[in-house]
Amino acid sequence: MATSHSLKNEIGKRMAKFRLSRNITQAALAQEAGVGLRTLRRFETGQASTLDTFLRIAIALGLADDLLNAFPSHDIWPIERSDARRRERKRARPSKSTVPDEPWSWND
Repeated sequence: MATSHSLKNEIGKRMAKFRLSRNITQAALAQEAGVGLRTLRRFETGQASTLDTFLRIAIALGLADDLLNAFPSHDIWPIERSDARRRERKRARPSKSTVPDEPWSWND
């Protein structure tokens, strides 16, 4: 099972390899992304970073569309819109259990 630490390390390594495959220096990427050189180095080694830093680097490398494609939009299909009773979901709700966990008694 992946942990946040292992994911940070792997994402940093992959972004560094991608940067090198494009023959971009750390200094050039940091400038293009609008982050400090030390910030980029920390990111590539999997150290603590912010989501903003990650997004800036991804955008500078031209990976913004790939990031969005990783998360499907789950739009409502047209056939679902035709049903007047159905509405677009705004929040998630836990499922209700129909079987009680414990038997009912008067001594509660």
